[in-house]
Amino acid sequence: MNSIYDIHFTQLKRMVQEWKEPDYRADQIWQGLYSNYWSEPHQFTNLSKEFQNKNLANINFSTIFPEKTSLSSDGSTEKILFRSKHGDAYETVLMKFAGKNEEMARNTICVSTQVGCGMGCTFCATGKMGFNRNLRVGEIIEQVIFFARKLKNLNTRISNIVYMGMGEPFQNYISVLNSIRILNSPTGFNLGLRRFTISTVGLVPGIQKLAEDAPQVNLAVSLHAADDLLRNTLVPINSKFPLNVILEACDEYVQKTNRRITFEWALIENVNDSLPQARKLVSLIKNSRNLDSGHSHVNLIPLNPVSNYKGNPSTKKRAYLFKNVLESNQIPCTIRQRRGIDINAGCGQLAIDA
Repeated sequence: MNSIYDIHFTQLKRMVQEWKEPDYRADQIWQGLYSNYWSEPHQFTNLSKEFQNKNLANINFSTIFPEKTSLSSDGSTEKILFRSKHGDAYETVLMKFAGKNEEMARNTICVSTQVGCGMGCTFCATGKMGFNRNLRVGEIIEQVIFFARKLKNLNTRISNIVYMGMGEPFQNYISVLNSIRILNSPTGFNLGLRRFTISTVGLVPGIQKLAEDAPQVNLAVSLHAADDLLRNTLVPINSKFPLNVILEACDEYVQKTNRRITFEWALIENVNDSLPQARKLVSLIKNSRNLDSGHSHVNLIPLNPVSNYKGNPSTKKRAYLFKNVLESNQIPCTIRQRRGIDINAGCGQLAIDA
């Protein structure tokens, strides 16, 4: 065990039994970790000092360390660069969304699942890094707990978790799914499954597994192009999982789960923002058995600036023309506000130089 956050409640119960302690000690530790966000043995005041010193003193509560904090100019986005005990680094982003009232406000955390990424999408800074390693369950959860602790001091909490940071989540499927199961635990962090979103570039086996293992978790699929010729140049994994295969998997996902899929689209001026591309996207969705009729939503995100990629974000006019094609064909579509651009915290901008 690298970290206390690597283990599920059933494993914690076995540890408590091995210590020859009553089972309810596991509940006390679990609540301390995931309700109170304690990170030091002495904070577990519901346990005796003898118990703390004997059983908790040698447990690792921290394996990642905040090295740098960046705050956007409008204060709505915060990015943390974490350094692991191994020396590698990755980034996590908190986005605050104002609502009409306090109950409608959202705090969304965008977590990383890998150090780097092996997908190589041409317009993504993380893809330029290449793949280093998968993050462990505990390393994913520690990102969440770090921000949960900060928000608790502000009398609020995380409302949504999106697996859209560094890495391709479905390449680290087991750790991602186990982190969701732990954070969903009703006796601990207690975040509902529909408040989690996993974003993928279209790894079909992951889409199929998610439909079986966690059908309540939201799925987002990054398309970025509506024909294979163009998508091959933007998303290299398309050569292995072309659009017809991805759309078939998405269609089966909807059939099994009755859930809506979000399709992500980075709008790049004069690359994938043309009206013919919009019409091809309409055909992809309309020609499926299940994706039409409210089971899909398209998020259009004007390209975020990335070094070593010369493309520009679509103009407002071209973005709305693209959107109008979709909506005139009854396909729900949103042009997303770009967030944290000034601190390189937007989609596709996360990258570590050192």
